[in-house]
Amino acid sequence: QVQLVESGGGLVQAGGSLRLSCAFSGLTFSNYAMGWFRQAPGKEREFVVAISWSGGSTYYADSVKVRFTIARDNGKRAVYLQMNSLEPEDSAVYYCAADWMGRGSSSSSVYEYWGRGTQVTVSS
Repeated sequence: QVQLVESGGGLVQAGGSLRLSCAFSGLTFSNYAMGWFRQAPGKEREFVVAISWSGGSTYYADSVKVRFTIARDNGKRAVYLQMNSLEPEDSAVYYCAADWMGRGSSSSSVYEYWGRGTQVTVSS
């Protein structure tokens, strides 16, 4: 069984930055592709970014490309999301998810494990 715990959310002004972390425990982290998704009130959960199990491939939603960066540290069993130039539209609960032996996917259905999320609020 895998447990995922997100942290690093908070309130930030537009144009600011936040770094989210997702701590992984339970199984072999390096076997899992990791993804970040977000869900704003009244909206469906949407894909943000994903990284393959090897870290060799990354995939970004067009809305965050250039501004957000995903990275993983297999030694620390963690994945990070650096978010720069934040906009009010980025406000949402951010979730990390794990996909066994995945290459990184924008489809939420392939991810077997999910964290509980961390709130990001960007004020204008």
